[in-house]
Amino acid sequence: MANKGTRAGAKSSAKKSVKNSAKKVVRQNKRTGFAAGDFIRWRFWCASALLAAMPLALAWQLAHLQVIPDDEKGPEFLKDQGKARTVRSHVLNAYRGVISDRNGEVLAVSTEAPSIVVNPQQIRAEDIPSLAYMAGISEKELRERLTTYANKQFMYLLRHISPQEANAILAKGFRGVTAEEGYQRFYPAGEVAAHVVGFTNVEDRGQEGIELAFDHILAGERGRKTVLEDLKGNVVKELGIPKSPRAGKDLQLSIDLRLQYLAYRELKAAVAKQNAIGGSVVMLDVDSGDVLAMVNQPSYNPNNRADLKAWMLRNRAVTDVFEPGSTMKPFAMAAALESGRYTPQQEINTHPGYMKVGSKTLLDPVNYGVMDLTKIITKSSQVGISKIALDLGAQPIRDLMFRAGLGQSTGIGFPGESIGVLPERARWRDIETANLAFGYGLNVNALQLAQAYAVLAAGGEFRPVNLIANSPASAGKQKVLDKRISQEITRMLKTVALPGGTATRAQIHEYPVAGKSGTAHKIGEDGYADDRYMAIFAGFAPADNPAIVTVVVINEPADNQYYGGEAAAPVFAHIVKDSLQVLNEAPVKVDQYLSAVAQ
Repeated sequence: MANKGTRAGAKSSAKKSVKNSAKKVVRQNKRTGFAAGDFIRWRFWCASALLAAMPLALAWQLAHLQVIPDDEKGPEFLKDQGKARTVRSHVLNAYRGVISDRNGEVLAVSTEAPSIVVNPQQIRAEDIPSLAYMAGISEKELRERLTTYANKQFMYLLRHISPQEANAILAKGFRGVTAEEGYQRFYPAGEVAAHVVGFTNVEDRGQEGIELAFDHILAGERGRKTVLEDLKGNVVKELGIPKSPRAGKDLQLSIDLRLQYLAYRELKAAVAKQNAIGGSVVMLDVDSGDVLAMVNQPSYNPNNRADLKAWMLRNRAVTDVFEPGSTMKPFAMAAALESGRYTPQQEINTHPGYMKVGSKTLLDPVNYGVMDLTKIITKSSQVGISKIALDLGAQPIRDLMFRAGLGQSTGIGFPGESIGVLPERARWRDIETANLAFGYGLNVNALQLAQAYAVLAAGGEFRPVNLIANSPASAGKQKVLDKRISQEITRMLKTVALPGGTATRAQIHEYPVAGKSGTAHKIGEDGYADDRYMAIFAGFAPADNPAIVTVVVINEPADNQYYGGEAAAPVFAHIVKDSLQVLNEAPVKVDQYLSAVAQ
């Protein structure tokens, strides 16, 4: 009982204490004027203010990032960072101009050929086997290439494939794999026109021939487009084209593809038949100077250059030079007639068929005895032309050769063109004078030789050669030889292909020709080689009204028929006959022509 009383007393005492404390607080609040409701309202307004400040702070942060300039974290910084991750600039390749022949036949054209591009930093490891299979390469090779370009964001996987192949790869949706638009060059004439047209590289830039010489015209100008890409590298949206591509200009050549095929066919057959190491043919239009055909052997296929060797690339008709041999005798004879000291009927005694000039002995095949100037050309007498040259002097002969275009550029602008060598001396030794007269001691290319013979065919008028169609026909024309003299030389050249001449195999039954054969020793390690020759024939047809000039060069014919009249003249005849028929030249029967000559 006592304990219960004690507990009751303690509870009562505690209640009194609480009441007394509460009363004390109330009395204190009354003295300070702060009620319990005021405290609650104070907390409410603090919380409200804090909540109101939070969106304002957020708005300030957004404004700082997107409106207020700041070098480190301002709007321009964020825009640049965003663009760097999503906006890309793609190259727009320009369409390369078409190259065609004088009749509009296509010689070079570009076709659509996209390239497959990979971002090595985005490609997934699990996609590598499938991607390698579709690309036609081994998985090991692809992994090695990806490792090499691991720090790059761009790598070509395949260059210039068909649109169908590219679409098949893109359809798989490989991450980091895209296509780049582009073009690939195609050459319909293949090896027939390879040395003239040339080719482009994988970047579509000219590397050889016309493709290189006129790359600035054909190439055009690349453009750029801006695109938005996702994380996989896929184009989400095209944002615009800051710079549009400008297509290259088309180029029309003076080449006639029909004649080019004819010349190529005959030259290739002749080089193979004679087991020669090469050859060249050049054909010019007499009236305009246009290059109608220019072919070489050996050649190459510009559409498939897998086995291409550097030595195959040369356009030998303009890059390679040779001593023209007896094809220069007509120019020495023209210089003699031009001097006024000689007439066509004048006779030269070549007995006993050889002569000593310095330490050299010049020989004719036989002792021709007394010969007039025409017979010297007909028989290609070394002794006869040397005696005339020694009497005349070297300078008049050299000057006429220069006026005919030798020893200088033809001006066609072809890469690697050689200007040859036409010596100029203050004092000529006798052997140098004689050598010049019969085509030694100088060198020319096939195009220069054709241009020089075009002077004789055009009545003594020099006409610059053209490789581009529709060039002004009168530009650069000049009279370099009296017409009467050129006609007299032409009359002499007609006899070369007639019975008794040195190149009867050059004669064409339907179209009488005028021309001259030449056979020149090639230079060896110890001077002129005894068993290596250049066989040459240069001429024009029809003889009385020339339409085309053609030069044939066979390099080292190896079947013991190495003379120009044997190795080169038949090739000339086949090419010229077919070409004149293609050009619709009216035929003139040789038997009727011989009757007219006899009268």
